Amino acid sequence: MSDSTPVRAPDEDRPSTEEALAAVRTLIRWAGDDPDREGLADTPGRVARSYRELFSGYDEDPRAYLERTFEDVAGYDELVVLRDIRFTSFCEHHMLPVLGYATVGYLPSNRVVGISKLARVVHGFAKRLQIQEKMTAQVAEAIQDVLQPQGVGVVIRAEHHCMTIRGVHVPGATLTTSRLLGVIRDDARTRQEFLQLVDRG
Repeated sequence: MSDSTPVRAPDEDRPSTEEALAAVRTLIRWAGDDPDREGLADTPGRVARSYRELFSGYDEDPRAYLERTFEDVAGYDELVVLRDIRFTSFCEHHMLPVLGYATVGYLPSNRVVGISKLARVVHGFAKRLQIQEKMTAQVAEAIQDVLQPQGVGVVIRAEHHCMTIRGVHVPGATLTTSRLLGVIRDDARTRQEFLQLVDRG
């Protein structure tokens, strides 16, 4: 399954930097403050620069990180699991931070990928407006589609500021989502092994 989230809009459809700065100034006024006062005068520019970094996932195809693989694995045919990939994303409903950790694993068929590339895939999808369920599926399906392993498992645990600092106000609550594909989903022993590696302290 291909990723349905578009890479960023073409330049002709993307608002200019000046429009972005004006939008931030409008929000400052809407919040009740003066965008021209000393402490806020440079805030629109800072916000625009930070958004460019925080949403840089629209400027890249995370799947591209998986293209370079290694076939000389000396017959290795066990799970490959990278745990505790820390990420920051933003809830697409409130544009508030989602802070969490991803664990990514796969059972190779005949090739592996550098472990840093797994983290880059997570970050590439995280640096977009997201819901956690979709992000979990995107990471798993990208690995499955590009590497064609025997199976893939992705587990994400995250704290959503849209419910910890506003709304229901439940600090410390975390959401866990998972996507299991291939033998990691269908073979009970492989699934148990993966989940044990996810939970191992």
